[in-house]
Amino acid sequence: MLRVALTGGIATGKSHVLDELRKRGVACLDADALVRGVQAAGTEATAAIAARFGSDVLAPDGSVDRTKLAPLVFADDAARRELEAIVHPAVYRAIAAGLRGLELLGDPIAVVDVPLLYETGAEKNFDRVVVTACSPETQMARLVARGLTEDAARQRLAAQWPTERKVERADFVIRTDGTFEDTHRQIDDVLLRLQTSDFRLRPR
Repeated sequence: MLRVALTGGIATGKSHVLDELRKRGVACLDADALVRGVQAAGTEATAAIAARFGSDVLAPDGSVDRTKLAPLVFADDAARRELEAIVHPAVYRAIAAGLRGLELLGDPIAVVDVPLLYETGAEKNFDRVVVTACSPETQMARLVARGLTEDAARQRLAAQWPTERKVERADFVIRTDGTFEDTHRQIDDVLLRLQTSDFRLRPR
């Protein structure tokens, strides 16, 4: 099975591209959904987060309230790294389990949306990397449209590698500055190349 990571900066269109790949019959895993599972009520990660950041970051149902946690970690690099040290190992274990399951089902290609792929050094776990990209100005506009202040948007952008740095290391790049039709054409092209090329899998 070809293991493909989909990554890119925040608000560069990863979720849209993943949805479109799923519509085209590709097996997909969404790391953000796995994060929500890791931060659900009763998990080890949730207990560790509450111990480090206080019970005020928990929602009434006992899960992590990400809207309460975000201002604490995006304003403090050390706090963000502590959170990542709690969450990332659990998420990558879940990704590995999900990929094993898809491989047992016989899927020829699996795509995993991993926002912080390069930042965590996880690209070595995948055979190919697809990066979604748009201009920093477009990222800012999209984040503000989601309801973030400009300061909050800048904090989130600063917590990740610049998009162009990711582009330099990618096997494939999907630009999302244009129309949906432009993006979909690029998705079809990348998928065709993944399906028809004789890629050598990275040893594991």
